[in-house]
Amino acid sequence: MMPFEFDTTPSEIERSDRRRTDRFPLHCELVYRMSGKRLAHEQGAGTTIDMSSGGVLFRCDRQLLPGKRIEMAISWPAQLDNRCGLKLIARGRVVRAIGNQAAVAIQQYEFRTMGKHGLSL
Repeated sequence: MMPFEFDTTPSEIERSDRRRTDRFPLHCELVYRMSGKRLAHEQGAGTTIDMSSGGVLFRCDRQLLPGKRIEMAISWPAQLDNRCGLKLIARGRVVRAIGNQAAVAIQQYEFRTMGKHGLSL
């Protein structure tokens, strides 16, 4: 018998994973805003779990609805010229949501300087 036993059963979110690109663990603060007529004022905050060029998995303050459009401002860990904070603005669709975790397929993104107001959309 081995002294340690590990649970190697994939979690529900891992079993439903359809990623096409490698993700990298990256823990950054983010704010988000849902798009759409009825969701225009739904916004919140969270922390990224991992990211790739095509998507982001993050913890959020409420359960999100799959299929809904979302815009996120993510605090980027690198600075411009080692002086100016950056944020990644990403737009896409929620593809999975389990509990307080959501996976978003990124359809469009751009980097912006952080500015006086910090992390905002």
